[in-house]
Amino acid sequence: MVRMLGVVGSPRVGGNTERLVAEALKAAEEDGAETELLRLADKEIKPCDACLSCRKTGECRIKDDFEPIFNKMVEADGIILATPVYFGSATPQIKALIDRAGYLSQAKGRVFENKAGGAMVVARRAGQNFTFAQLLFFFLHQGMIVPGSTYWNIAFGREKGEVEKDEEGLRTARNFGKKMVWLIGRIKGSD
Repeated sequence: MVRMLGVVGSPRVGGNTERLVAEALKAAEEDGAETELLRLADKEIKPCDACLSCRKTGECRIKDDFEPIFNKMVEADGIILATPVYFGSATPQIKALIDRAGYLSQAKGRVFENKAGGAMVVARRAGQNFTFAQLLFFFLHQGMIVPGSTYWNIAFGREKGEVEKDEEGLRTARNFGKKMVWLIGRIKGSD
């Protein structure tokens, strides 16, 4: 069974980013994946303070909602990280998650190595390419394998539901979800 986790870094529940990730996960389910959509909107993820104690203990000393999310990321075969563009960048919620997950993964022996992963971004008008790259750097740094789609995994919309008018963005999200399942199948088949 292929297990995929979609992490939505938007502070808005039911917003465009969540809808885009749901589209990718729905397509993944159609191809046999077990999926979970996880919202950071109702979670507290404090920023990394670079104490580096995780290198000694293998645990993050900051007490908030991070640990169960990190554990879900470790258990998943594939991870989607998604964010809207906020002032030309990823949201503080998703950035705090990837900073801490990256440090802790390193401390635990690169637990994301050779997993599949990819980014999804929603923009009102601009900033999507930088934000998309910002999330991709996490996957590349962690030694993960990033599949393509039919275009970059980006869609446009501002008000809730506007992303559903971006037909190309939705099609790209669906293709990405299916490509993730395909890639994970190849990775698991070679184990």
